[in-house]
Amino acid sequence: MNPAKREEIFARFQRANPNPTTELAYRTPFELLVAVVLSAQATDKGVNLATPRLFAVANTPAAMQALSQQELESYIKTIGLFHTKAKNLLATSRMLVEQFGGKVPRERAALESLPGVGRKSANVILNTAFGEETIAVDTHIFRVANRTGIAPGADVRAVEDKLLKFVPARYRRNAHHWLILHGRYVCKARVPDCPSCLIRDLCEYRHKTPPPEEKKAGKATRRAA
Repeated sequence: MNPAKREEIFARFQRANPNPTTELAYRTPFELLVAVVLSAQATDKGVNLATPRLFAVANTPAAMQALSQQELESYIKTIGLFHTKAKNLLATSRMLVEQFGGKVPRERAALESLPGVGRKSANVILNTAFGEETIAVDTHIFRVANRTGIAPGADVRAVEDKLLKFVPARYRRNAHHWLILHGRYVCKARVPDCPSCLIRDLCEYRHKTPPPEEKKAGKATRRAA
C-alpha cells in the first residue's frame, strides 16, 4: 500500500469520527488501568457492566489495596479470569501506593512492571490517558492492518512497528481507536461488512464481501446457467 492510500484512509476515518476514544468507561488514569486489566480476554461491554459498582468503593490504588481478594472478586466475578485479575489488581495497587506515590506512571517501563500490564495494555494507557502517540495492537487491529494492507506483519509487534512508521504523524494520536472500532464493527473477523466500509475502494483485501445486489445477481446467473 502506498503513502497516498494510507493518507486518504486515515483522512476518511478522521472525517467520520473526529474524536475517537476507548469504549471502556473510566474517569481517571487509575480507573482506565483497572478497566484495561479487566478487559483482557473479555469484552468492553462486560467490563463496563462490572466497574461502576467497583469504582463506587475503590477508584484509587489505596482504596483498591484495602479490599480483600474475596471482596474484589465479588465485584468482578462476571468477568473471565476474575480470580487472576483480582490478584493482579491488588498487587498493582500496592505497587502504585508503595513505588509511584499512588499515581499511574506515564513511562512504558514502569507501566509494564505492574502485574497484569503488558505492552498492549501499556500502549492503551499511554495513548488514552496521557495522549501519547502509541498504538496498541489487539486482534482487531492486527486483522485490519493485515487485511487492508495498511501495515501487514507476522506478529503484533511487527504490525505495531509498521503502523508507527506508516501512519501519517497527524493521525497517529487517534489511529489506535479508529482501527479497533473499524475492526470491531466493520472489518469483522468472519464476514467483513465491506459494502458499508468507508475505505472499501482503498482496501487491498482480495476477498471483499459483495453488496447484497451483487450476491442476488450471482445467484440468478448460476440458476440461469
